[in-house]
Amino acid sequence: MKNAHKYIALVLLGAFPAATLAQGEEQDASKSYIYATYFYCDAGGSERADEIIKIINAPDFDKGVKDGTINAWGWLAHHTGGLWRRAQYYTAPTLSALLDAPEAMSGDSDAATKKLEAEFASICPSHQDYIWERESGGGSDDRGAASFSVYYVCDETREERADEIFAKDFGPILDKFVEDGKFTSWGWNSHWVGGKYRRLQTLTGTDHKSLLAARGELIEAMYPEGSEVGMEFTSICGSHEDYMWDIVLETP
Repeated sequence: MKNAHKYIALVLLGAFPAATLAQGEEQDASKSYIYATYFYCDAGGSERADEIIKIINAPDFDKGVKDGTINAWGWLAHHTGGLWRRAQYYTAPTLSALLDAPEAMSGDSDAATKKLEAEFASICPSHQDYIWERESGGGSDDRGAASFSVYYVCDETREERADEIFAKDFGPILDKFVEDGKFTSWGWNSHWVGGKYRRLQTLTGTDHKSLLAARGELIEAMYPEGSEVGMEFTSICGSHEDYMWDIVLETP
C-alpha cells in the first residue's frame, strides 16, 4: 500500500501544471491541503485492516509528522453512512508538499510488510482518492473521538460563493457551538481532485450521540425559516451524503 500511494501521488504531480502548484504555494498560511483515501472494504475484515495500518503505515506517518514532512494524519472507521468503510488522510501546508509526502515517507518493503500489504488489499480491494483544500475552520487541536462528514454535490459555477457563505455567515455560528462545547472542531474544504463531491464539511465531538444532537441544533441555527443565505447555499450545494466516522488513529 505504501507503493500504491507513492505511485498515485507521482501521477497527480505530473498532472498539475507548474502554475497550479505555484498557486498552491502562495495560499494563506492558515490553509492546508488534505489527501484523503476512502476505502471500500469487507465489513467483516475491517478491524483486521485497522491492525495492519497500525503496523505498516502508522510508524511512517508518525515519523512524517515528527520531521515536518506532513502536518497531521489519521485513520477513520465507518460508523454510519455510505459504502466507504475506512478513510485515511494526511495534511500538508502546500499542494507540492502534499504530493511529495508519500515518496518522502515510504521505505523499502520487506517480505513481511509485503505480505501484510497483500492482506490489506484483499480486505479493502478498491478506493477513491480526493485532494481537499481547507477553506475555513475552527476549534481545538483535540478533535475528540467522533467525526461527522458531509460530502456536498455543488454547482461548480457558484461554489466559491458557497465558500463565502460558510466563512462569513455559517462560520461564526460554528465557532459559537465550539465555544459552548457542543463541537470540538469544524472544517470547510474545497475540491481539488477526486470524484463528484465538491465540498466537505467536517465536525468532531466527544461522542456520536452528542455530536448528532448538536448537529441537529446547528442545522436549525444555519437554516432558520426565511433565511435568504440558507436558501442561497442550498441552491448551490443542493445534495449531499453524510458519514459518521470513528477516529481510530490520529497524529497529532
